[in-house]
Amino acid sequence: MNDAERSGEQAGEDSTGFSDTASLSNQPDSAGLDEQKKAFAELNDRFLRLAADFENFKKRTARDRETIISLANERFAVDIIEVLDNVERAVTADDAHLREGIVHIQHLLTSQLQRHGITPFESLEKPFNPSEHEAIAHVPSDQKEGSVVDEVARGYRMHDKVIRYAKVAVSKGK
Repeated sequence: MNDAERSGEQAGEDSTGFSDTASLSNQPDSAGLDEQKKAFAELNDRFLRLAADFENFKKRTARDRETIISLANERFAVDIIEVLDNVERAVTADDAHLREGIVHIQHLLTSQLQRHGITPFESLEKPFNPSEHEAIAHVPSDQKEGSVVDEVARGYRMHDKVIRYAKVAVSKGK
C-alpha cells in the first residue's frame, strides 16, 4: 500500500475515492424519508377513515331525520283519522243529532290540532298585518282605515310560526 492509499484509509475513503462519511450521511436521509412516508401513509389513512366516518354520519343523520318526520306525521294522521271516524258517524246519524255531532267533531279536531301545536289566531278588528294576513278585499266601512273588518278564512300558527295566513277584508275607511 502506498502513502496515498494509507492517507485515504485514515480519512475514511474507499478504493472508489468516496469517503465513508458520505455514505453514512445518505443513510439517515433515507431513514428520515422512510419515516416521513410512513407518517404520511398513517395520516392519509386517518384522513380517509375520518372522511368515511363523516359520510356515514351524514347518511345516518338524514335517515334519522326522515324517521322522526315519518313518526310525527304518523301520530298526526292517527289523530286526524279519529276525527274522520266521527265525521262518518255524523253522516249516518239522523238530522236531530247532526248538529250536535258536527259541534263535537269541531271540538275534537280543534283539540287534536292544539295537541300538535297548531292554533288559530284572531284577526277581526285588528290592524292589518302582512305577516299574518292576506288581504283579499278592501271595503268601505265605519272602522278605522287599515283594520280587518271580515275574516273569510281563519289563520293558523304552528309553534309561533304562521302556517296559514288569514284571508281578510280590510277597511278603506268611509
